[in-house]
Amino acid sequence: MADPKPEGAKGFSWSTFYGYRKEIRKFYPSVYGLRIRKKLFDVVMEEVLSGDRVLDVGASTRSLGERIQARAPAVTYKTMDIDRAGSHDYYSLDDIKERFNLIILSEVIEHLEFNDGIGLLRRLNGLLAPGGKIIISTPNMHHPNRWWDSDHRTSYRYDEIAGALVWTGYEIKGIYRIYNDQFARRFVRLHLMAWLHRYLDVDFATSVVVVAVKK
Repeated sequence: MADPKPEGAKGFSWSTFYGYRKEIRKFYPSVYGLRIRKKLFDVVMEEVLSGDRVLDVGASTRSLGERIQARAPAVTYKTMDIDRAGSHDYYSLDDIKERFNLIILSEVIEHLEFNDGIGLLRRLNGLLAPGGKIIISTPNMHHPNRWWDSDHRTSYRYDEIAGALVWTGYEIKGIYRIYNDQFARRFVRLHLMAWLHRYLDVDFATSVVVVAVKK
């Protein structure tokens, strides 16, 4: 989990935020039109470069870093999590004095109140090097049960999380849906039944992932 500051949403404008969402929908009109990736790791490996410094916020474990470094050994991977039961490089954002090329925020922001989430995104922007990127994943609101965990606080549609990133100083690079399943079921849902999912407005993709660049 991360540690936002409550003043991070100071000056927030709902009308401006709504305008950002409208702009996002011009380029990404529907959640069902978002490109699909099997796993968050696939998106990370599309974005990470050799020699990058990566910060995984709310990391829980270091397993993602092990997979990244197995494919890109020159990457420096560090973690931040407030849970001291795990071994992390940082337990507070206040302790971080270095800058990173890539920050990963996976399934974290929905655990925070909206204002705290905005504050967190602003703080992470300040930890990025010029041209640095953030990859953020959150439960897909169109999935029938993905959102309903007792510790979730704020739900985000794809245009809302993207709009929040624009508000806090990022430019959107790409938005994806995450879906992985056994071959037969995946084939049926992607190629035979996609029209029905769209018609019922019930998605099979579990998460939405946004890639954004620091302005």
